[in-house]
Amino acid sequence: MKAIMMTAVGGPEVLSLQDIDEPQMASPTDIKVKLHAAGVNPIDTKVRSRGVFFPNPLPAVLGCDGAGEVVAVGAAVDRFKPGDKVWFCHGGLGREPGNYADYTVLDQRWAGLMPNTLSFAEAAASPLVLITAWGALFDRGGLQAGQTVLIHAGAGGVGHVAIQLAKLKGARVITTVSSEQKAEFVEALGADEVINYRTHDFAEAVNQLTDGKGCDLVFDTVGPAVFEQSIPATSHFGRLVTILDPGALNWAEARMRNLLIGFELMLTPMLRDLHEARDRHVAILNQCAAWFDQGRLQVHVGEQLPLAGAASAHAKIEEGHTQGKIVLTI
Repeated sequence: MKAIMMTAVGGPEVLSLQDIDEPQMASPTDIKVKLHAAGVNPIDTKVRSRGVFFPNPLPAVLGCDGAGEVVAVGAAVDRFKPGDKVWFCHGGLGREPGNYADYTVLDQRWAGLMPNTLSFAEAAASPLVLITAWGALFDRGGLQAGQTVLIHAGAGGVGHVAIQLAKLKGARVITTVSSEQKAEFVEALGADEVINYRTHDFAEAVNQLTDGKGCDLVFDTVGPAVFEQSIPATSHFGRLVTILDPGALNWAEARMRNLLIGFELMLTPMLRDLHEARDRHVAILNQCAAWFDQGRLQVHVGEQLPLAGAASAHAKIEEGHTQGKIVLTI
């Protein structure tokens, strides 16, 4: 089969299209999936540039997000049958092969039935960002109806689904973007107020919009500088959640505000084999599938590239400012 192989730690040029053996089912609860699309996420570029999480030798197949059709099932499989369309976040971290390939094998426990209304590309774009946004907003952030949330980089992969999940919860959503085009995009997704961080100090703007109270929850998807600048935009006794390492900073104002600081790394259950937590990930996908099919949730695929375009996809993500998700079609 064809697969994109990470042959060394380095830039996008270490990704190459190769012929390798098809994976084989090893457990009676395994399913074999013919992949039709693989989502490309920032974590893929970090694994490529920094190294895999496990001591297995290279080469490795990257790509956590996948969607495709079940082509074979193990003797004990009771959730799926050949022909079923499935989506999942599995592999691609250096132990199990990822989804930049023609086929993959995974335990049925980690897959869900695709939403009926999504294409393979849309389904492959969705799992990691949905689980990440859900965890940050609800599990770590405790977001409730009627609260105000600031979602940074609202036009990005995580941000654009976070806006929709927050609105489904009944929250008021403020978000940051870098252009008028992206402002129009997030407004169409339901954002209540939009701040262009290139032309406005977002913390000042947030406090103006909230009568000086700040947001009940701030969700940082950008990094250390934005995290630190978000502290005065968070209400006293509020919550500030990040998906990145905030680095060394002055915590004095966060302490004065009695903030709860949260970290959301949705990869932890895969890296630490926390199976019950991974079951929750699948439950999140099942709930989101229902919302997709009800027309209450959407995912934006900003660009589709062929499997051979993986290196180009990585380069685009590392350049920054993508809108929605990039997907490899297989």
